[in-house]
Amino acid sequence: MLCVGLDPVLSLLPPHIQKLPEPLWEFNRRIIDATADFAVAYKPNTAFYEALGPRGWEQLAKTEAYIPPGILKIADAKRGDIGNTSTMYAQAFFESMNFDAVTVAPYMGADSVLPFLQFKDKWVFLLALTSNPGAADFQWHGPDGQPLYETVLAKSLEWAKGQAGHLGFVTGATRPEYLAGIRALAPDNFFLVPGVGAQGGDLEAVCRNGMNATAGLLINSSRQILYAGAGLDFAEKAGREAQALQLASAQFLPV
Repeated sequence: MLCVGLDPVLSLLPPHIQKLPEPLWEFNRRIIDATADFAVAYKPNTAFYEALGPRGWEQLAKTEAYIPPGILKIADAKRGDIGNTSTMYAQAFFESMNFDAVTVAPYMGADSVLPFLQFKDKWVFLLALTSNPGAADFQWHGPDGQPLYETVLAKSLEWAKGQAGHLGFVTGATRPEYLAGIRALAPDNFFLVPGVGAQGGDLEAVCRNGMNATAGLLINSSRQILYAGAGLDFAEKAGREAQALQLASAQFLPV
């Protein structure tokens, strides 16, 4: 179930990596080599690459191409705009860079989401209930007392019917008590769950509340793995951290 978040902050990388011409790429390459045996997905957050301009995008493209076959490649871009713009975003990540999945913000409604679902065998992970403190501003409130995230779930499941792509949901690990209700509303969909590790999400609670009969979870960890070490052996330490999280989550898998 392990998804490794590839969110490298230049100033936090080991000093010997920061000095290289393409530090994000070199860091990611070593992290992937050390963790690929334990991960089922990688999730680069595009903001960490966009911040460096064109050279950041180049390093993101090299990272995507380096991820081994058979491991899901998720562009954490949180895109969402009017229909023709969403189509361009979808083409960027699904065709130009060949990601398998992208995170999408649903606030603008069906026409901002449906273009992503037109792509056969690609995945859309829609923001449902996020782990940040500001989630309480909108996501927990809605008409007639129904939380907005429940409306998002119900509506988006209708949008996904008959589409070529697959729909999953981003559900934060820092609120695992809500996962059981979300699972009841979306029993068969995959959940991408950030927040385990540095953000304090409880792995056991996430699995207990969010798992379905086939697991149905992608449990993301970024900082806990990426910055497990800061020396020459940073990748080896990242690999050990990834293995530990993979083994910890495996004990909760359905038999």
